[in-house]
Amino acid sequence: MTQPTALDLPPMDPLPEETRRYFDLCVEKLGFVPNVLRAYAFDRTKLDAFTALYNDLMLGDSGLSKLEREMVAVAVSARNRCFYCLVAHGAAVRALSGDPALGEAIAFNHRVADVTDRQRAMLDFAVLMTERSAEVEEADRQALRDHGLTDRDIWDLVAVAGFFNMTNRVASATAMRPNPEYHGQAR
Repeated sequence: MTQPTALDLPPMDPLPEETRRYFDLCVEKLGFVPNVLRAYAFDRTKLDAFTALYNDLMLGDSGLSKLEREMVAVAVSARNRCFYCLVAHGAAVRALSGDPALGEAIAFNHRVADVTDRQRAMLDFAVLMTERSAEVEEADRQALRDHGLTDRDIWDLVAVAGFFNMTNRVASATAMRPNPEYHGQAR
């Protein structure tokens, strides 16, 4: 198996039992261990921190659906031109939506995607935050409220967009490669 990034950071050997069980769960659910997890597997503390935050933001309780969070991941990753996240989260959008074109529409231009007004407002905000976070103002948050988002929903939106702005940079700067399996999923 090739390195998940351009860096020579071999995984912990042996993998801690908890990590091995987590990777086994990934294989059971996805059919493979995502390269982002393999990339972090050189250090248990870093891997645990990454997975805890990812699982909380993307799978935890939220007024944003899992699909909406994945859509935000794709819109942010498109602006940051993150190959890994565009492929991996584009596959998640296809799988969750049942629409093989939705992830690609968001990746190329979220404004052409067939989404609800609420989702468009969320994607517009995530892109604004990605491109010019210092320029976000109360009117931008109010626009989200006007589309039915609560302040807690706005917090979750900001946290997901912020997380992907960070992880996009880590993935791009380390030349992280998406697992080949993602390319054919939900097509």
